[in-house]
Order: sequence, then structure tokens, then C-alpha cells
Amino acid sequence: MAPQNRWLKTPFCDLKGPGQEGLAVIQLYLMPVIFICVLILGLPLNLLSLWIFSHRLKRWTRSTVLIFNLTLADASWLLALPFLIYFHLDRLDWTLGPDLCKAVRLLYHNYFYLSIFFVSSISLDRYLAIVHPLRSVALLGRRQTVLLCGAVWLVTLALSVPVAGMTIVQPCPGINRSVCTLYMLLDVTSVSLPYSVFCSITGFVFPLVSICYCCVRSVNELRHLPCLHRPHHKWRRLVRVMSAVLIIFSLLYLPYHLIRNATIVMRAVYPDTPAAWRTADLLFSLEMCVCSLNTCINPLFSCFAGQQFRQELHDTFQTLWHRRADVKSAAAPSLKSERGAVTRSRSPGVSAVVPLEILSAR
Repeated sequence: MAPQNRWLKTPFCDLKGPGQEGLAVIQLYLMPVIFICVLILGLPLNLLSLWIFSHRLKRWTRSTVLIFNLTLADASWLLALPFLIYFHLDRLDWTLGPDLCKAVRLLYHNYFYLSIFFVSSISLDRYLAIVHPLRSVALLGRRQTVLLCGAVWLVTLALSVPVAGMTIVQPCPGINRSVCTLYMLLDVTSVSLPYSVFCSITGFVFPLVSICYCCVRSVNELRHLPCLHRPHHKWRRLVRVMSAVLIIFSLLYLPYHLIRNATIVMRAVYPDTPAAWRTADLLFSLEMCVCSLNTCINPLFSCFAGQQFRQELHDTFQTLWHRRADVKSAAAPSLKSERGAVTRSRSPGVSAVVPLEILSAR
């Protein structure tokens, strides 16, 4: 592991320097705004999903287990997001201690690959259900699915542990400010580059290949099924879901891994020319913003991928709507009776308030 005194001048220390205007705008304004929007939108969606899983779903299938773990990974990351929001709103001055800095960076990296592996597992589940429907229970039953989820959590944690070792709180020279660093800004690229490439291959390339294979095989199998066994609307919906997963997966994660590795490569090729890194640093900061949107996309994916979850979500909103309507209908007669209980009786030169019961008795 690289010693802590071998860090390059981070561009986050000199945000007012020449050529740093774009990075300053992203880090100080755009990123906290996007993080706040993601937190406001993503946290209620994921907490609602967890509540439905915990209180509404009585029968858990393997798909339910996988989607629940994906939602749990999203929620765990969103709970750590306020610390990053505070960091960026405080003009990149980390005052929360080195341990929390390491934990936040590790959580970001860990969540990133948890999301990738669970989306890949859901694609595998769809593939088995479509291509091998009879053998799918034996190949991936609920017990095997729980073990698979546990393995995913352990593997991604092991994959992310080196991030904590490469993360420090770096004091900015000449400025009363400290930065919670990112490992791709490590001076010793002989450590950070192999690690980044390894994570890219094991945590992105292999899952991408598996998703592509599952998607192509599943769509091909659906097309060759007799019309009797594949209702047209269900077939089209499955194809759309799997295609959307592949497209969103590629758009979110492919640019991120390419730009992250490019950021480190530029530092390795031009170690003494910070101006050569600016474009890569700028693009990587933008990609961090884009990838954070994934926590808002995954709950929507849960709705489309899980039929049982979608039905329970619909029933929950329908119940809430009926309760609201019942409250309004119960309040309306009482309000009407209160208004009707008192009627004005007008006589020449006399204005009086007369109860309704007295009028009816006349």
C-alpha cells in the first residue's frame, strides 16, 4: 500500500487556480445539488420499497430476495450520502475525521459494485426462469439465492477494503482546509492503476458480459416460444425490461470505468503536468454525479422486474387513496350537518338564528 506521504497535490485544494473553474463549479455547486436531489427522491422510494418487502410481501421468491438486497444496498448508501453533501457544501473541507472519511469512500465504492452484482443476479434469475424454467428451481432456489446474496455482500466488501487503505484526509498546503481524498488521485499510480483495472474487469466487464448473454438468450427463447405460451403483452414487457437493464447498465457504468482508469493513466503518463489531468478530473466528477442517480432508478426497476412487488405497491397506494376518500366522505356529512343545523330566519326588521329542529317542529 502506498505510504501516506506520497500524495500528489490534489486539484481539490486549488479550486481557484487557472483552469480549475469547471471543476470548482461541479464540486462546489453541481455535485451537492444532485446529491441533495438524489437523497430527497431516492431515500423515500427505497424506504417505501423496504417497508413493502418487510410488511406486505408474504411469499418471497428468489426474485424478491434479489430485489430486496438491491434496495437494501441503495438505502445503505443513501444514509451515508449526507456526509458527502456536507463535505461539498463546506467547500471541500473535511472536518469529520479520517475514519469517517475512509468509511464514506469505502461505502461509495462498495455500493457501486453491490448494485452491479445484484442487477447481474436479477438478469441471471430472469434467464433461468425463461430459458431453463424446469431446472431453475434446482439451479437457483431460494436457499441458493440467499447464499448468493451473502456471497455478493462479502465479495464486494473484500473488493472495496483497499479503498479505505488508499484514502486519507489530506491537509491543503497554505490553506486552512483538509480534503477527503479519492484513491484515483494517488501519486503512486503503480498501486491505484492495477487496483482500478482489476475492479473494472471483475466488477464491470464480467457482469456486463453475463447480462448481455442472459439478455440475448432470454429474448431469443421468448421469440421461439409458441404463441400460446407467451402472451404478446407479457413478452413485449419482458423484452423491454431486459433491454432497459442492459442500456441503463451500459450508460451508467461503462463511461464511469473508462474515465476512472483514464484519470489514473493521465497521472501515470504526465506525473508532473497537472494541466494534463484537468479534463479527466472534470469528466470523472461529472460521472460521479451521473452514477449517483442509480439509487433513484433501481426502485423503478424493482417495480417493473417484480410482479408481486408491483402488485403490492399498487395495493398500498390504492388502500391509502381509499382511506383518504373515506375520511373525506366521513367529514363531509358532519360538515354539512353543522352547516344545516343553523339556519337564518328573517322577519321584517328582525334577524335571528334559529336551530333547524325548531323550524321543523313548526
